[in-house]
Amino acid sequence: RIMNKIGIITDCTSDLTKEMYEKYNIEVLPLYVVMKGKTYQDGIDITTEEMYKLVDKYNELPKTSNVSPAKWEEYFKYYLEKYDSIIYYGIGGDLSGTYQNAKIASLEFDSERVFIGDSKNLSTGIGLLILKAAKYRDEGYSAKEIFEKVNELVPRVRTQFAINTLKYLHMGGRCSGVSKILGTALKLKPIIKVNNGKLDVAKKPIGYTRALRAMLDYVHEDLENIDLDHVFVTHTVADSDAKYLKEELSKVIPSDCLRETNASGVIATHCGPRTIGILYLVKE
Repeated sequence: RIMNKIGIITDCTSDLTKEMYEKYNIEVLPLYVVMKGKTYQDGIDITTEEMYKLVDKYNELPKTSNVSPAKWEEYFKYYLEKYDSIIYYGIGGDLSGTYQNAKIASLEFDSERVFIGDSKNLSTGIGLLILKAAKYRDEGYSAKEIFEKVNELVPRVRTQFAINTLKYLHMGGRCSGVSKILGTALKLKPIIKVNNGKLDVAKKPIGYTRALRAMLDYVHEDLENIDLDHVFVTHTVADSDAKYLKEELSKVIPSDCLRETNASGVIATHCGPRTIGILYLVKE
């Protein structure tokens, strides 16, 4: 066992790139996508693009599956052989049972070695917290100190997504307000925000271009207070929209702070194709 080393662990819903996980020495675990009774490890057995092709083929929305407490125990045993202590942040507790299952499994281990945090977020909203944890680790903080510092950052994450189709969110049942606008004009492209771990409809622009502008307006409102370590544009098969947002953001934010990532299959399962978001931390 490598003594006095801290393992930073997340799941695939944090939506960082493979290069980022490797660069910052972050351990990433798969969650599961289920299609026609077959279970896939997200990011290992199936990509987001492949998943959407299966949706078109079978005309059926995929389901997702959590990591069980028993599987978490296996993971913790493995990583505690590799690290002196471990810290986990993944998909928020109100959005998935994975966090609660990790908490249950952690009771079997030394609480001074296993720290389980609730990101109260999804996608690169989690990724922002994980990257801070890795930064604090590299600066020499203890596992407990890192855990406390990251928990203080949780309310400072700003996550907003423009949604092109509501059927995925509606079927998933995780976003309040979606059912109220489902039967209205198809041109409505709502902005979904994460507020205290829950998904809410923040705005209802008409047309996708206006939806993208609405997200940029949020950035302008927060501009003086944005933490410039990382600002993410994260999307599900929306390359041209991502290019547009990055070009607009680069007018007010240094380009070397901007990161583009693709959403994992589990995230894409709940938001649908051509979903795109801007995610960042605020300083206070």
